[in-house]
Amino acid sequence: MRTEERWRLTSIETVLRSENVREQIRPIVDRVRAELGQKREALMAWEPIPLTVFGRALPSEIRSAWVFVLRAAADTGAERHPNSHQRMMSYEGSGDMQTGEPGQWQSNVLVSSPDVPLERRWISIPRSVWHRPVVGGDADWAVVSFHTVVADELIEERPDVSSKDRTKQMKYLGRK
Repeated sequence: MRTEERWRLTSIETVLRSENVREQIRPIVDRVRAELGQKREALMAWEPIPLTVFGRALPSEIRSAWVFVLRAAADTGAERHPNSHQRMMSYEGSGDMQTGEPGQWQSNVLVSSPDVPLERRWISIPRSVWHRPVVGGDADWAVVSFHTVVADELIEERPDVSSKDRTKQMKYLGRK
């Protein structure tokens, strides 16, 4: 990991781990977890975090923040964000955020312990890089994700062999 990116992730984590911010994120994590519990067929649930929660402490390129809760034993499939660089921290639980190309995945097992090196808690995924969360069977995985695009413009792109572009694009907001 480049020094500049390490500094960026460390500065975001410092804000994210502050007691004030954690108190404001806890109800969001609880709501998203409850939503996932009510939707038995869903592999994940999510909600944006208002940037006001973080004050003015985030790097200027961060334009949205999200809580995602991924179901235990889930493989949510390949996705990428053509319009955003994603930075994600394991918040509760653990999982494998695989990156690369479908069929040639590189494992990136992330855990939520502050006692492990930064690379074991965080992943930085540049724009248009394929990634796929895979969660173990023990517990759901809660993550906090930061994007370089505002919440209502965040695009998720997935492989789709039926389309001429071989992908399908959707926005996170407005779909549940």
